[in-house]
Amino acid sequence: MCGLDGFAANGKWESKVTDDSITYSVTEAKTPLKDFVGNYVTVVYLENLNIKKLGRNSNGQDVVWLLAQGYRVIQLNYDRNQHAVSPNINADIIAINQAIAAGNFCGCSNCSHYQSYILFEGYRIARNVPYFKDDPTVYNTPEEYKNGDSLNMDIVYPANSARAVPVVLEFSYSNSYATYDADKKQLTDAGKNQRLKLEYTLSAFKDSFLEGAPGAGMGWAIADHPKYCPWGKGKPVNGRNDTYKSYETNPDAARKVRSAVRTLRKIGKRLGLSGKIGIFGFSRGSTAGSMAIGDRKVQAIENAGFNIGVSDKVQAAALGPGVFDYTLIYDSPDKGDASLKTRCVWAWGELSKNYAKWQSMGSAYLVKSAATAPVIFFYNTDDEQYYQYQIAHLKAKLDSLHVPTSTLVNYGHGHAVPQTAASLSRLYQFFQQYLLPPAVRK
Repeated sequence: MCGLDGFAANGKWESKVTDDSITYSVTEAKTPLKDFVGNYVTVVYLENLNIKKLGRNSNGQDVVWLLAQGYRVIQLNYDRNQHAVSPNINADIIAINQAIAAGNFCGCSNCSHYQSYILFEGYRIARNVPYFKDDPTVYNTPEEYKNGDSLNMDIVYPANSARAVPVVLEFSYSNSYATYDADKKQLTDAGKNQRLKLEYTLSAFKDSFLEGAPGAGMGWAIADHPKYCPWGKGKPVNGRNDTYKSYETNPDAARKVRSAVRTLRKIGKRLGLSGKIGIFGFSRGSTAGSMAIGDRKVQAIENAGFNIGVSDKVQAAALGPGVFDYTLIYDSPDKGDASLKTRCVWAWGELSKNYAKWQSMGSAYLVKSAATAPVIFFYNTDDEQYYQYQIAHLKAKLDSLHVPTSTLVNYGHGHAVPQTAASLSRLYQFFQQYLLPPAVRK
């Protein structure tokens, strides 16, 4: 029954947090936003939680604002349940994203799978904020893509807050990209803004960290991955097809990451954010996000993108398994990533003859001194060994420079993000230490 303009519905939803059913209401915007395939851009609004509400508008005001922007709004009423706090609330965040991905949440089968958001009460969203203009000649796919698209981010912040709050930024491990319709002989919007594609990100990996950050007093932002093409594609000009399969190249990735940080800091000031920014990265998003932590100044990076002159420094980072130094890809105790071993040579020549170029491709190169941001690394020891090898080497370099580091190990199994209350608490406490958010526990 969802999808009728102005339509409202009520019902009960089984909450894992309260271990009981809670009330929901669905309200449709009079002029609804829809994604490329016609599904409704949706906000799931968590209200009457058992934490301090940072945004000072009433829930009614914020819901009216969301509807005016065109969002379908699904309100979940926790009725101040004692368990509706961080990190317990993350269990419902996981369940909501999986239900939307499965096509049935609170009676709605047509919520967008890549433009739906979970907001805590008092929070609003700045959606599709441009942070860099892509250069089509970096990855050269599709060949019809000649004028660079905007890479975008979404920013979630408490509206009309009495206290400025910090923000945690993630670079997606789903790729947005340019698409070409051969039948219509034109570029389309089908691949744009895929950073929250549930089947590749939050639902697939039960990832609740970002959307649960308001429970720890923080805002959050998610940015398009800097490799603006499908993960398995990309080639240099006149290069071999799929040379860049499964990895990103620099300085392109780093300059996009730094531009995103600058943009978030500048726009965040208008939104009531404190200017303190943390990075959360997993998988290819960890590889990208790690480009933000180092203090080395490279002109090709610093002088590219938006808001040049605004600080691109981040205050802390949580980095999961990723690739930080491409010069190490042959040294891992296991077989490593066969695609990297084959294709990096196509892009940069033999390692032994082009060591400096290979080195400049990784984030470890950008780490120069103790001015680098503190990092907590997280991984499971039954994940690929080459990820652990990469983490060990970057951590050793940070330790040698007296950059604060810590580790969160074996919080789960395989290539996964932290999902348990204990592991999520550890991550939130790390960011609270360095980002200094306002207290929200009653």
